[in-house]
Amino acid sequence: MEFGERLKELRTRLNYSQKEISEKTGLTLRTIQRIENNEVKPSLHSLRVLGEALQTDLTEVGKSSVAKPYEFNVNLKITDMNQFLTDLKTLVKTHWKTILFIVLVIYLFTSYTDIKAGILDAWNGK
Repeated sequence: MEFGERLKELRTRLNYSQKEISEKTGLTLRTIQRIENNEVKPSLHSLRVLGEALQTDLTEVGKSSVAKPYEFNVNLKITDMNQFLTDLKTLVKTHWKTILFIVLVIYLFTSYTDIKAGILDAWNGK
């Protein structure tokens, strides 16, 4: 049984609909559908919010309701470059002003002596 099927089993056992999980986690309904259909591997953020919404450790997903319990390991690797790029785009869209400010501050600190010399030269008419 794959991760999505286990997640669906846990969700239905707790009597949650996909829409309710979507509202609790902030993930889109389509994302939850894709995870449960094993179309995508959930990101670290998705795993964390799903675990919180289902009020369980995600190792519970690895346990079958009939079979004996076994260990469930989640290996997190950036294998899906599209998901990484989407997350990066979202970060830049939501925090572009902060990123710009940080870049400008770094630039000013690294170029302070050149900027100071240029201002003094302009002030002295050179």
